[in-house]
Amino acid sequence: MFFQSFKARSRLYPRAALAELTVGLVAGLLTCLSWPALTQAQTLDDDVLALANAEKPALIQTLQEVVEIESGSGDYEGLARLADYIAEALSELGGDVELLDANEEVYRMFDTPEQIGPMVHARFEGSGDKRILLIAHMDTVYLRGMIDDQPFRIDGNRAYGLGISDDKQGVALIIHTVAMLQELGFADYGTLTVLINGDEEVSSPGSRATLVRMGSEHDAVFSVEPSSIGNDTLSLATSGIGAATMTVHGRASHAGAAPEQGRNALYEMAHQLLQLDDLSEPENGFKVNWTLAQVGTKRNVIPAEAVATADVRMLRQEDFSRLEDRIRERIANKRIPDTDISLSFENRRPPLNATDAARSLAAHAQVVYQELDMELAVSDQATGGGTDAAFAALETDAPVIERFGLQGFGAHTSNDEYVDLNSVVPRLYLMTRMIMDVSTGAINLAE
Repeated sequence: MFFQSFKARSRLYPRAALAELTVGLVAGLLTCLSWPALTQAQTLDDDVLALANAEKPALIQTLQEVVEIESGSGDYEGLARLADYIAEALSELGGDVELLDANEEVYRMFDTPEQIGPMVHARFEGSGDKRILLIAHMDTVYLRGMIDDQPFRIDGNRAYGLGISDDKQGVALIIHTVAMLQELGFADYGTLTVLINGDEEVSSPGSRATLVRMGSEHDAVFSVEPSSIGNDTLSLATSGIGAATMTVHGRASHAGAAPEQGRNALYEMAHQLLQLDDLSEPENGFKVNWTLAQVGTKRNVIPAEAVATADVRMLRQEDFSRLEDRIRERIANKRIPDTDISLSFENRRPPLNATDAARSLAAHAQVVYQELDMELAVSDQATGGGTDAAFAALETDAPVIERFGLQGFGAHTSNDEYVDLNSVVPRLYLMTRMIMDVSTGAINLAE
């Protein structure tokens, strides 16, 4: 059988037995191997740490199983298969699980798949009043069949696989964090919600509305994208992403016999791009770069149409909103008469902005990491990448924090994407403790 059920596999790694063994070895083995000053920490939760160590082999097995189910954003069959796997795992852990159709409310963009993969939604009801949302995505940028040449493998402390860092580690980490909470008998939250979507890599056209709604319904949101190798960090801010497409309509003609009867769309597009090359405002974190162009049909035909697309990154949504007016003003200056220019704009992702509530919660995460005698960085400066956390934060004042995942490298590459297995135990410990501390009021979310 390709992969075992989550429950059956869990029996291969009995947590209680491993936990009992680990408790006895923590002070000795981990002092030597993992965190030299561990015994000096005054608030270390030995039970959580023991379970994190006990859970590591099962998490690695889950990593292999989710990586071996190919799930590119346009691979509906693969996404449906992986969604079933995740739903079964969360259901066996006691969740009230449903698959949500992501095709009911779609913000369609140029690369939106015809059929979007489902979302896995799981709810775990507890005895408290805090509502916590965990989000990750199961889709990847890779095409079906690539796994044949690049299978899952482990080399030392690295686990390699297509999409393993972005974001299948996030799926595995959420599943095994929930497993740890169940093993601990912890249910002091009001509701622990899991949402895993299958369209993040194409800017979440079908899941964005659900992410916005669920973000507004919870008291804290943890997004489980990877941290980076060599930079153990949580992120509080990410860039927004947009796209602008310019289409030049000219007139075809024979390039040799009658070029003067044509209207060369390529020439007009080149003219327009040269006068649109300074739209960026680096001082505001606003970046506009023309990155794609399609033009022409044959060598001996004056091209009748040319299309150029710009990648847009912003820290302020209003900067993208005024881009259209700026471009329209400039394209009025045409080089070739009798050509027409049409524009389209895609608001692919809003920016995620750091808030005081997120800073306060992230500071608590740093304290938790210190219990392991480890340092956790927190960045409130946006980088070039976008995130589903921005949708979850769009209509809420609750803290939203990104990069709770394992440390990884090589996302969106084809031959070296991996996660650092040394980060499994610290990140399991961090996620579990953060859920526990938010649930019990150990940190004031109103700060």
